[in-house]
Amino acid sequence: MKLKYIGILLLGTGLAFLYFFVNPSNVNFFPKCPLYVTTGIYCPGCGSQRATHQLLQLNILGILQQNILYFLGLLFLTYHGIVTLLNYTLKKNIYNYIYHPKTPIIILIIVIIFWILRNIPYYPFNMLAPN
Repeated sequence: MKLKYIGILLLGTGLAFLYFFVNPSNVNFFPKCPLYVTTGIYCPGCGSQRATHQLLQLNILGILQQNILYFLGLLFLTYHGIVTLLNYTLKKNIYNYIYHPKTPIIILIIVIIFWILRNIPYYPFNMLAPN
């Protein structure tokens, strides 16, 4: 069991180094989005590999230019981590809105709206497409 966690940690560290040192915009060996390759339509995740590179370079503007939804996801995970940490360390019972029954529905609506808007080829919506 311990070996599995060590393997996951090594894989994650290796991927972080890869994305830190190699910009996915400049090479061809990273996987391409199958939806974009086959249809030319951006999925909600398009630009996430480039956004990961920008995150590891600490370039917030670069993250926003590649995928705003990625940045919102990071904020969402940060919120969850902070609330969980506060509840655990301070023995508090701060309500975590991630567990609210309507949260998945709201997230789904945001993702679908983002997906539609980023594929409209007119300003300002074309700014949502990855650069």
